[in-house]
Amino acid sequence: MTEDPVDLDERRGVVAQQETEERRQYLQKFQADMEGLRGQQGEFENLLCAAPAETWREVAAKAQYLIQLFAVTPEAQDPRRRDLIAQTLDDLTRLCERSKEH
Repeated sequence: MTEDPVDLDERRGVVAQQETEERRQYLQKFQADMEGLRGQQGEFENLLCAAPAETWREVAAKAQYLIQLFAVTPEAQDPRRRDLIAQTLDDLTRLCERSKEH
């Protein structure tokens, strides 16, 4: 065994090297985008926490946000929970629409 690491990029053809570099750039861009989204999500959550809700619609919006966060977790993948999440989100939407009418 050698002590020097093997540079695999040198052993690839030009096209494979270009494809590898494109994947690396895509991954870096993706990671930067995800970091930006996490920052925006944090700002949004700070706004939600800044003051208590003043209407039922504001409460429903907060509940919908939290339910949607839960919906992507492994615990929420149970078919009964998915149905319950979908029904609850539908109920919140329907009741909010109904409150606009009155």
